[in-house]
Amino acid sequence: MVASEAQLRAWMSDGLDGNAGAHEALLRALVPLLTAFFRRRMRDADSDVEDLVQETLISVHGKRATYDRDRPFTAWLYAIARYRMIDHVRRRRLAIPIEDVEAILMTEGFEEATSARMDVEVLLATLSPKQARAIRDTHIAGLSINEAALRAGLGESDVKVSVHRGLKALSARLRGERA
Repeated sequence: MVASEAQLRAWMSDGLDGNAGAHEALLRALVPLLTAFFRRRMRDADSDVEDLVQETLISVHGKRATYDRDRPFTAWLYAIARYRMIDHVRRRRLAIPIEDVEAILMTEGFEEATSARMDVEVLLATLSPKQARAIRDTHIAGLSINEAALRAGLGESDVKVSVHRGLKALSARLRGERA
C-alpha cells in the first residue's frame, strides 16, 4: 500500500520531533515510491535502482533537517531523488536512450513546476498581504486590475500601486538588495 502525502508528512514531522518509529515507518514507505521513481527513469538499469533507492534514503535521513514542514513532502523527496539520479548517471556515465529523455523531462517539468510554485510562495510571503494578493491575482491568477480590485475591495489605483511596489521589492530581494 502506498502512503498518502499526508501520512508521509506526518511521519516526517513526527520523526523530526524525535519519534524513531515514525522515522523508520517513513523510510520503509519510501522504498516502493523511490523504486518506482527510478525504474521509470532508469530502464535497463535494474541493478542501479536499488543503489539509487539506498543513496536517496541516506540523503533523506541526512538532510531531514532541511525539510520545511509547511511544504509538500513528496516535492522535497523527489528533488533529492532527482539529484541522486543525476549524480549516479554522472558517476557511471550511463547512456539514456533518446526516446526516454522526453518522458524524463515531462515528469521533471511537473516536479519543477511544483518547486517553482513553492519558490514564488516563499517570495510572496516576504511582502505585505495586500501586495502579495495583488501580485497573485494579477500575475498568477491572470485577473485584470479591475477584477483584482473588485475581488479585494480596493480601488484600481491601489491595486496598481501594490503590484508595482511588490514587484519592485521582490526584484530588489532577488538582486540581494534591501527593499
